[in-house]
Amino acid sequence: MVLVQLRPSYPIMTARLALRPLTADDTDALLAYRGRADVCRYLPFDPMSPETLRTRLAGDLSATTIDQPRQSLTLGVRLDDAGDVIGDVVLFFHNLEHRAGELGYVFAPQVSGHGYASEACAAALALAFDQLGLHRVIARMDARNDASARLATRLGMRQEAHLVRSAMFKGEWSDELVYAMLAEDWPDSAARHVLHPQSPTADR
Repeated sequence: MVLVQLRPSYPIMTARLALRPLTADDTDALLAYRGRADVCRYLPFDPMSPETLRTRLAGDLSATTIDQPRQSLTLGVRLDDAGDVIGDVVLFFHNLEHRAGELGYVFAPQVSGHGYASEACAAALALAFDQLGLHRVIARMDARNDASARLATRLGMRQEAHLVRSAMFKGEWSDELVYAMLAEDWPDSAARHVLHPQSPTADR
Protein backbone atom coordinates (compact mmCIF):
# COMPACT_ATOMS: atom_id res chain seq x y z
CA MET A 1 0.00 0.00 0.00
CA VAL A 2 1.28 3.45 -0.90
CA LEU A 3 2.39 5.62 1.99
CA VAL A 4 0.96 9.09 1.44
CA GLN A 5 3.81 10.87 3.19
CA LEU A 6 7.54 10.78 2.63
CA ARG A 7 9.44 12.37 5.52
CA PRO A 8 13.06 11.18 5.34
CA SER A 9 15.65 11.71 8.07
CA TYR A 10 18.50 13.86 6.81
CA PRO A 11 21.17 13.55 5.73
CA ILE A 12 20.53 10.39 3.74
CA MET A 13 23.90 8.66 3.70
CA THR A 14 25.20 6.21 1.11
CA ALA A 15 28.66 4.68 0.97
CA ARG A 16 30.18 7.86 -0.45
CA LEU A 17 27.47 10.52 -0.52
CA ALA A 18 25.22 12.65 1.65
CA LEU A 19 21.83 13.76 0.32
CA ARG A 20 19.72 16.46 1.90
CA PRO A 21 17.31 19.23 0.87
CA LEU A 22 18.67 22.31 -0.84
CA THR A 23 18.92 25.71 0.82
CA ALA A 24 19.85 29.23 -0.22
CA ASP A 25 23.43 28.46 0.86
CA ASP A 26 23.66 26.10 -2.13
CA THR A 27 23.05 28.84 -4.71
CA ASP A 28 26.64 29.20 -5.93
CA ALA A 29 27.25 25.45 -6.13
CA LEU A 30 24.01 24.93 -8.05
CA LEU A 31 24.79 27.81 -10.38
CA ALA A 32 28.10 26.14 -11.28
CA TYR A 33 26.23 23.45 -13.21
CA ARG A 34 22.57 24.49 -13.49
CA GLY A 35 23.79 27.77 -14.97
CA ARG A 36 25.71 26.06 -17.81
CA ALA A 37 24.26 25.88 -21.30
CA ASP A 38 25.96 22.55 -22.06
CA VAL A 39 24.51 20.93 -18.93
CA CYS A 40 21.00 22.25 -19.64
CA ARG A 41 20.99 21.49 -23.38
CA TYR A 42 18.73 18.44 -23.09
CA LEU A 43 17.13 19.24 -19.74
CA PRO A 44 13.64 20.74 -19.32
CA PHE A 45 14.93 24.12 -18.16
CA ASP A 46 17.23 26.82 -19.49
CA PRO A 47 20.50 27.81 -17.79
CA MET A 48 19.52 29.33 -14.48
CA SER A 49 20.52 32.77 -13.27
CA PRO A 50 21.25 33.53 -9.61
CA GLU A 51 17.87 35.26 -9.41
CA THR A 52 16.05 32.23 -10.83
CA LEU A 53 17.81 29.91 -8.44
CA ARG A 54 17.04 32.09 -5.44
CA THR A 55 13.36 32.11 -6.40
CA ARG A 56 13.28 28.33 -6.89
CA LEU A 57 15.15 27.77 -3.62
CA ALA A 58 12.47 29.76 -1.85
CA GLY A 59 9.88 27.46 -3.42
CA ASP A 60 9.84 23.97 -4.90
CA LEU A 61 13.59 23.28 -4.68
CA SER A 62 13.53 23.63 -0.90
CA ALA A 63 10.87 20.99 -0.16
CA THR A 64 11.81 18.53 2.58
CA THR A 65 8.83 16.15 2.40
CA ILE A 66 6.18 14.77 0.06
CA ASP A 67 2.70 14.93 1.56
CA GLN A 68 0.47 14.41 -1.48
CA PRO A 69 0.51 13.68 -5.22
CA ARG A 70 1.90 16.26 -7.65
CA GLN A 71 4.64 17.20 -5.22
CA SER A 72 8.35 16.65 -5.67
CA LEU A 73 11.42 16.32 -3.46
CA THR A 74 14.77 17.59 -4.70
CA LEU A 75 17.89 16.55 -2.80
CA GLY A 76 21.35 18.03 -3.13
CA VAL A 77 24.15 15.48 -3.45
CA ARG A 78 27.42 16.01 -1.60
CA LEU A 79 30.61 14.03 -1.13
CA ASP A 80 30.17 14.69 2.58
CA ASP A 81 27.46 16.45 4.56
CA ALA A 82 29.51 19.63 4.90
CA GLY A 83 30.65 19.78 1.26
CA ASP A 84 29.32 21.63 -1.76
CA VAL A 85 26.53 20.23 -3.91
CA ILE A 86 27.88 18.26 -6.91
CA GLY A 87 24.46 17.42 -8.34
CA ASP A 88 20.85 16.95 -7.41
CA VAL A 89 18.19 14.28 -7.80
CA VAL A 90 14.45 14.79 -7.79
CA LEU A 91 11.61 12.40 -7.03
CA PHE A 92 8.15 13.33 -8.34
CA PHE A 93 5.03 11.75 -6.84
CA HIS A 94 2.58 11.94 -9.75
CA ASN A 95 -0.46 9.85 -8.90
CA LEU A 96 -1.88 8.12 -5.83
CA GLU A 97 -4.23 5.71 -7.57
CA HIS A 98 -1.52 4.34 -9.87
CA ARG A 99 1.27 4.84 -7.29
CA ALA A 100 3.32 6.51 -10.02
CA GLY A 101 6.46 8.57 -9.72
CA GLU A 102 9.34 9.92 -11.74
CA LEU A 103 13.08 10.27 -11.24
CA GLY A 104 15.14 13.23 -12.45
CA TYR A 105 18.81 14.11 -12.06
CA VAL A 106 21.48 16.61 -13.01
CA PHE A 107 25.16 16.59 -12.06
CA ALA A 108 28.20 18.78 -12.52
CA PRO A 109 30.24 17.55 -15.51
CA GLN A 110 33.50 17.49 -13.54
CA VAL A 111 32.25 14.67 -11.29
CA SER A 112 31.21 12.33 -14.09
CA GLY A 113 32.80 8.92 -14.34
CA HIS A 114 32.87 8.16 -10.60
CA GLY A 115 29.48 6.53 -10.20
CA TYR A 116 28.14 9.32 -7.99
CA ALA A 117 25.01 9.82 -10.12
CA SER A 118 24.19 6.10 -9.98
CA GLU A 119 24.64 6.05 -6.21
CA ALA A 120 22.49 9.14 -5.64
CA CYS A 121 19.73 7.98 -7.99
CA ALA A 122 19.72 4.59 -6.28
CA ALA A 123 19.11 6.38 -2.98
CA ALA A 124 16.20 8.26 -4.56
CA LEU A 125 14.73 5.01 -5.87
CA ALA A 126 15.01 3.53 -2.38
CA LEU A 127 12.90 6.44 -1.12
CA ALA A 128 10.37 5.84 -3.89
CA PHE A 129 9.93 2.11 -3.36
CA ASP A 130 10.89 1.45 0.26
CA GLN A 131 9.48 4.56 1.93
CA LEU A 132 6.83 6.10 -0.33
CA GLY A 133 5.58 2.73 -1.55
CA LEU A 134 5.39 3.56 -5.25
CA HIS A 135 4.51 0.90 -7.81
CA ARG A 136 6.30 2.41 -10.80
CA VAL A 137 8.97 5.06 -11.35
CA ILE A 138 9.88 6.41 -14.76
CA ALA A 139 12.71 8.53 -16.14
CA ARG A 140 12.09 10.61 -19.25
CA MET A 141 14.74 12.23 -21.41
CA ASP A 142 15.49 13.73 -24.79
CA ALA A 143 16.66 10.86 -26.99
CA ARG A 144 19.88 12.76 -27.73
CA ASN A 145 20.83 12.77 -24.06
CA ASP A 146 23.05 9.69 -24.22
CA ALA A 147 24.52 10.20 -20.74
CA SER A 148 21.06 10.23 -19.15
CA ALA A 149 20.01 7.09 -21.03
CA ARG A 150 23.18 5.28 -19.97
CA LEU A 151 22.52 6.21 -16.34
CA ALA A 152 18.96 4.88 -16.47
CA THR A 153 20.29 1.65 -17.97
CA ARG A 154 22.96 1.32 -15.26
CA LEU A 155 20.25 1.67 -12.63
CA GLY A 156 18.43 -1.30 -14.12
CA MET A 157 15.55 0.69 -15.58
CA ARG A 158 14.23 -0.71 -18.86
CA GLN A 159 13.52 1.37 -21.93
CA GLU A 160 9.79 1.18 -22.56
CA ALA A 161 9.26 3.80 -25.25
CA HIS A 162 10.95 5.83 -27.94
CA LEU A 163 8.50 8.55 -28.89
CA VAL A 164 9.40 10.01 -32.28
CA ARG A 165 9.25 13.80 -32.65
CA SER A 166 6.78 13.81 -29.81
CA ALA A 167 7.36 17.25 -28.33
CA MET A 168 8.46 20.74 -29.25
CA PHE A 169 11.58 21.11 -27.10
CA LYS A 170 13.56 24.35 -27.04
CA GLY A 171 12.45 25.35 -30.50
CA GLU A 172 12.66 22.00 -32.31
CA TRP A 173 10.82 18.70 -32.49
CA SER A 174 12.55 16.08 -30.40
CA ASP A 175 12.30 12.38 -29.65
CA GLU A 176 11.69 11.28 -26.07
CA LEU A 177 12.85 8.10 -24.33
CA VAL A 178 10.94 6.63 -21.40
CA TYR A 179 12.63 4.27 -18.95
CA ALA A 180 10.84 2.59 -16.05
CA MET A 181 11.25 0.39 -12.99
CA LEU A 182 8.52 -1.41 -11.05
CA ALA A 183 8.47 -2.09 -7.33
CA GLU A 184 8.85 -5.80 -8.11
CA ASP A 185 12.04 -5.05 -10.06
CA TRP A 186 13.61 -3.02 -7.26
CA PRO A 187 14.88 -5.79 -4.90
CA ASP A 188 17.06 -7.41 -7.59
CA SER A 189 17.90 -4.24 -9.51
CA ALA A 190 21.35 -2.89 -10.29
CA ALA A 191 20.39 0.26 -8.40
CA ARG A 192 19.70 -1.60 -5.17
CA HIS A 193 22.94 -3.51 -5.62
CA VAL A 194 24.74 -0.14 -5.64
CA LEU A 195 23.36 0.57 -2.16
CA HIS A 196 23.63 -2.98 -0.80
CA PRO A 197 26.41 -4.75 -2.71
CA GLN A 198 26.61 -7.65 -0.26
CA SER A 199 22.89 -8.33 0.14
CA PRO A 200 21.71 -11.82 -0.89
CA THR A 201 18.85 -10.49 -3.02
CA ALA A 202 21.17 -8.18 -4.93
CA ASP A 203 23.52 -11.07 -5.69
CA ARG A 204 20.89 -13.38 -7.18
